Amino acid sequence: MDVQRVTMVTLAVADLAVSRGFYERLGWVEAEGGNDNIAFFKLRGLFMGLYSRDKLTDDIGLPIQKRATGSITLATNYGSQAEVDVAYKSALDAGAVAITKPEEVFWGGYSGYYADPDGHLWEMAHNPFWSFDEDGYLVGNA
Repeated sequence: MDVQRVTMVTLAVADLAVSRGFYERLGWVEAEGGNDNIAFFKLRGLFMGLYSRDKLTDDIGLPIQKRATGSITLATNYGSQAEVDVAYKSALDAGAVAITKPEEVFWGGYSGYYADPDGHLWEMAHNPFWSFDEDGYLVGNA
């Protein structure tokens, strides 16, 4: 059994329609199986869910904070600084809130952050020390 993997990330959202629209404006295509409480997006190797905060609270059985805490970030890596800039601008055009503009960073890469409509933090990054395989999957050290 392969235990070192993630198959789904679910984000609690205040207004599913607003969040659905945001990710669709980013160019993401919703997968089948969603409803009025949850939306699924098939990504490379995993799914991302947007789940109504109230329904997710019911499902988990514990209250969920109203805003993201910044204790976790999601990241999308790109093959160049120019690709990061394009992705970052696209996110802002789709309604993201700018957190930090992409720039060269201390670890030798290039990255910036934005927040989605619910405050979930996304990093757009280019790591010159990592590479992608022929299918576009991140493989790590070149």
